[in-house]
Amino acid sequence: NSSAESLDRLLPPVGTTQSPRKRTTSQCKSEPPLLRTSKRTIYTAGRPPWYNEHGTQSKEAFVIGLGGGSASGKTTVARMIIEALDVPWVVLLSMDSFYKVLTKEQQEQAASNDYNFDHPDAFDFDLIISTLKKLKQGRSVKIPIYDFTTHSRKKEWKTLYGANVIIFEGIMAFSDKELLKLLDMKIFVDTDSDIRLVRRLRRDISERGREIEGVIKQYNKFVKPAFDQYIQPTMRLADIVVPRGSGNTVAIDLIVQHVHSQLEERELSVRAALASAHQCHPLPKTLSVLKNTPQVRGMHTIIRNKETSRDEFIFYSKRLMRLLIEHALSFLPFQSCTVQTPQGHDYEGRTYRGKQITGVSILRAGETMEPALRAVCKDVRIGTILIQTNRYTGEPELHYLRLPKDISEDHVILMDCTVSTGAAAMMAVRVLLDHDVPEDKIFLLSLLMAEMGVHSVAYAFPQVKIITTAVDKKVNDLFRIIPGIGNFGDRYFGTDAPLDWSDEEDVLDA
Repeated sequence: NSSAESLDRLLPPVGTTQSPRKRTTSQCKSEPPLLRTSKRTIYTAGRPPWYNEHGTQSKEAFVIGLGGGSASGKTTVARMIIEALDVPWVVLLSMDSFYKVLTKEQQEQAASNDYNFDHPDAFDFDLIISTLKKLKQGRSVKIPIYDFTTHSRKKEWKTLYGANVIIFEGIMAFSDKELLKLLDMKIFVDTDSDIRLVRRLRRDISERGREIEGVIKQYNKFVKPAFDQYIQPTMRLADIVVPRGSGNTVAIDLIVQHVHSQLEERELSVRAALASAHQCHPLPKTLSVLKNTPQVRGMHTIIRNKETSRDEFIFYSKRLMRLLIEHALSFLPFQSCTVQTPQGHDYEGRTYRGKQITGVSILRAGETMEPALRAVCKDVRIGTILIQTNRYTGEPELHYLRLPKDISEDHVILMDCTVSTGAAAMMAVRVLLDHDVPEDKIFLLSLLMAEMGVHSVAYAFPQVKIITTAVDKKVNDLFRIIPGIGNFGDRYFGTDAPLDWSDEEDVLDA
């Protein structure tokens, strides 16, 4: 576009290392770099526990509010903060995603540049506040996607989950009292009005397909008056004012130092708390152990024997898994129903009372239970969660999850082959709760559990049904179940376990 090209000479060229700006979607950055302090490495690419031994969130996510005029460089400053932080699980949330749905009349006004997008009434503050509250509480949220070309929300929504730090940016970031209460740090990006105008011209012409006359008309009629009336006065509410935007590296460095200190204060140690809690208590009523028949005892004898070949280990593990799944399904809700037999007689039977069953495996050992679940549950949906132990902190860390849509309406069978302290199982249950799965609809299945793990899960989540084929009494100093079964994943897949393996998850060398 010739209009866009003529504007390029007025501004420094955009750096080649920066990705194109996407204004209609919120962004999540979870890259592998580490956050280091003078003492030690705190975080790896995985998300450390965001809850305590009670299963509840003890520290909310840290929320940074970024305000400033249109095209002041808020998104660029946000990206620079994220890069300097080097912390995974940072969510960048744009206020642009929360424009209200326009009426037909408003759509026509927007098409002729006569609708004021820079007024507080243009934003859905109720949705913004409820979304930020849920993100701050560690829960999953759905973000609308706004199309600036058609001035409407798209049908699809974007799911965001797992924020240790939330950066919320928008022109009206400080314009609502309830919204201000959710912000832990408020930053105002102060950029010269001439620079903001040129940036807006270049953006709206090249990215949004607008004509230069329409952009200037909208700026003079709505953007500039809105800045003077609604945006500039909120500068006094900011904790930090950043003159010159992304060019002020000193201010950005100070911001990053403060966020680092806040994250250090929020560090948790869950596994150590679990190891010292809930011991010497009777096993909970929510626990169901498969009846220890001679057949079950015989299969345990084979898979616990260190001399058992890999082929036999896999064969008898699969048999136990099938029995465990069948046993677990008996705890699902059923209702009476009547069917007619081929002989023309009624049969009073039972049918599953629920919408759907979803299996979720804790990788990698948990995925070995998926075939048994598929064999007895037709058309079952499967999700996965990857949890690994940080070699240096000893804490479980969430690295990846893929859950089916609308999982909150299902009964969920959570699968892991062994549970020692319960740290990984607790993290997986917490993820499901954050995605609005009711606690009483979660069934935790494991071939072998330690009493410590049973107590930890039952204490934190008293409505979760715990189902296993055996419970061993002890866990040693390395969190290995005694007498135990060894590292299930390595024995099943034929890989070598590290010297300091744990029964629950693969160990991550941070």
